[in-house]
Amino acid sequence: MNKTKVAILGCGFISDIHVESYERFVPDAEVVAVFSRDINKAKAFAEKHHIKKWYDSMDAIINESGCEVVDVCLPNFLHAQATIKAAMAKKHIIIEKPLAVTIEEADEMIKVCKQQGVKLMYAEELCFAPKYERVRSLVKEGAIGDIYMLKQAEKHSGPHSDWFYDIKLAGGGVLMDMGCHAFGWFFWMLNNAKVKSVMATMNTVLHKGRTKGEDNSVVIVEFENGTIGVAENSWAQHGGMDDHCEVYGTEGLMKADLFRGNAALAYSKKGFGYAMEKADTTAGWSFPIFEEAFNQGYPHELKHFIDCVRNNKEPLVTGELGRKVLEVIYAAYASAGQGKKIELPFTPVVKKPVDLWLG
Repeated sequence: MNKTKVAILGCGFISDIHVESYERFVPDAEVVAVFSRDINKAKAFAEKHHIKKWYDSMDAIINESGCEVVDVCLPNFLHAQATIKAAMAKKHIIIEKPLAVTIEEADEMIKVCKQQGVKLMYAEELCFAPKYERVRSLVKEGAIGDIYMLKQAEKHSGPHSDWFYDIKLAGGGVLMDMGCHAFGWFFWMLNNAKVKSVMATMNTVLHKGRTKGEDNSVVIVEFENGTIGVAENSWAQHGGMDDHCEVYGTEGLMKADLFRGNAALAYSKKGFGYAMEKADTTAGWSFPIFEEAFNQGYPHELKHFIDCVRNNKEPLVTGELGRKVLEVIYAAYASAGQGKKIELPFTPVVKKPVDLWLG
């Protein structure tokens, strides 16, 4: 059987994860080429992962490598350029978060991909992370009643690459880097419920000498259906990586930590499981277990995206979600800058989102 040929754009941390995921979990895909703006980095990455071709020209890898899918793992400011080039060459696109730096870029990317008839697949791994998905399936089953509040937190002491700290390249700080995960997951959990307003506070706590962007933020998202989403994101937390979610319902609650243990923590008044057949054993506190190898969902999303390409299916997570996330990011920066709640829709024209905070 022919494999779907993938070209990776980028040689950083996330590119390593994507390549490993393809190799270990996506047998229908083959990474045939890699791109870096530094040809020596591209060559070293290719040799490390036994990739046959490497390039320092984005046009060349897209048009000459024989790829069918372009997997964009580049710094934020290159997302729009790479996506539009790939779409114009009739390649399907998998793109890492955030979708783009600005809403105008996001709209153009979505438009061009639709015009060219290619898939734009937004790689929000929390929509595929097994432990988070176990929580979502139980919530959909009715285990904790109606959701009234969601919380998601991602925190560590700072990114691994210098470009994250440059607001001209990233568009902002920790909100652009990790806040987008929370907002994407909120939409995923709430079936794309509309946002009513956003309230945020943020500061530069630990990295004042390195970035003008925020490294610690708290954002409250109010949805039209009455649900509240609370996103906590930080580059200022010492002690390693923290990534967890909490779901509060009228009849219980669920918590999941991606990096601790192999189960979620749940409390259900009535119990859950197998169409409620296990209600007698899962009432009260219990520990729903997931059964996948990678906690963060990267292999699962990539396997899904390749299946969509091979069988012409609509991806579960698309550029439209990435665009929604950007609008919430805009509102969060504006809220922190103005000290007030921002109502949606909210699409001001700015060079980069963080300008709405920095003024």
